[in-house]
Amino acid sequence: MADADTLRVVVAPDSFKGSASASDAAEWIAEGIQSVIIDCDIEHIPMADGGEGTSALFSGEMITLPTTDAAGHLTEASYVYNAEEETAYIDVSAASGLPAVKDNPVPLTGDTYGTGVLIADAQTRGARRIVLGLGGSATIDGGTGILVALGANPLDADGHPLRHGGGALGDLDSFDTAKVNIPAASVEWVLLADSEFPVTGQQGAAHVFGPQKGASPEEVEKVDAALAHLCEVTGVDPEQPGYGAAGGIAVGITWLSRLMHGTTDHVHVVSGARTVASAQGLKEKIAEANFVVTGEGKYDGQSTAGKVASVVTELAEGTNATVAILSGSFESEVPEGVLAVEIGEQTDDVRAQLVRAGAQAAVDYLNTSTAQG
Repeated sequence: MADADTLRVVVAPDSFKGSASASDAAEWIAEGIQSVIIDCDIEHIPMADGGEGTSALFSGEMITLPTTDAAGHLTEASYVYNAEEETAYIDVSAASGLPAVKDNPVPLTGDTYGTGVLIADAQTRGARRIVLGLGGSATIDGGTGILVALGANPLDADGHPLRHGGGALGDLDSFDTAKVNIPAASVEWVLLADSEFPVTGQQGAAHVFGPQKGASPEEVEKVDAALAHLCEVTGVDPEQPGYGAAGGIAVGITWLSRLMHGTTDHVHVVSGARTVASAQGLKEKIAEANFVVTGEGKYDGQSTAGKVASVVTELAEGTNATVAILSGSFESEVPEGVLAVEIGEQTDDVRAQLVRAGAQAAVDYLNTSTAQG
């Protein structure tokens, strides 16, 4: 136990996509802080919001198997299976993530079939609950790729299978359910949304996330209309918060679960960052801290809608802790009283960048504390 006068620091960053895991980021930021504030009680709490690296924060066996990426190419992906909990922790980004197709984006044709392969595998190992991280996907398919992997095939009005991806969903008429994988379709679903956006509209999956997945303005409008049609056919309310995450995956899963159980009681769409924070006991640890440091690759309009930085800041409200956000760039204003430390564009030495940013955050904190007396 630290002395009462010892500065208590909590370092709780997200991963920095493609360059640093949340665990590495926390370690390197903490190193920078301790180079300035040598005598402090510092705790690393790696965070995630449902995107890359979420499943790795839960305990269990790491399972790796062949599957397909968003473009349908063979790949390998991993997930965490906890046999005692009969729960699989799966990131959509593992198989269906953006990095694998960044050079050739697939906004209209990309699908989540590869994620469905992981889900089916987890069920055969005994999983009765799937915790699915809805972040970092390259797809806008409403979860229909997962449905195909689980045996529910979307058809057009002539009874022909639809082409892969969200671009074809405007032609959806019905689903062929004759070969549904009933055990896999009947699991309990916990969907960790990395945002609170709905399925359709100007704040929906296509408009908000489509451009970063390679969609042109015309393609954004096409997919938005296609997702609206999917919601109409499946009877899912497109305005539900969080249902726009990962290209509307919750839509397909909600329809499938209702088909199995007659209700939507077995689907839980929750905040990924808040769920991880709760599992880590972050609220209680922040309550005892003087200084809290979080971070993410880019702080923008999406950051305030359920991303890690906004959740950490929210948990610190009403406490005595000063919060610092480290980010590669700031495209939105941080809340009043929050320190903003810009890391800059990613270099080959991300560790050095994060160590420097941690040191700068510590300097800014000490300057603020001195100014406040």
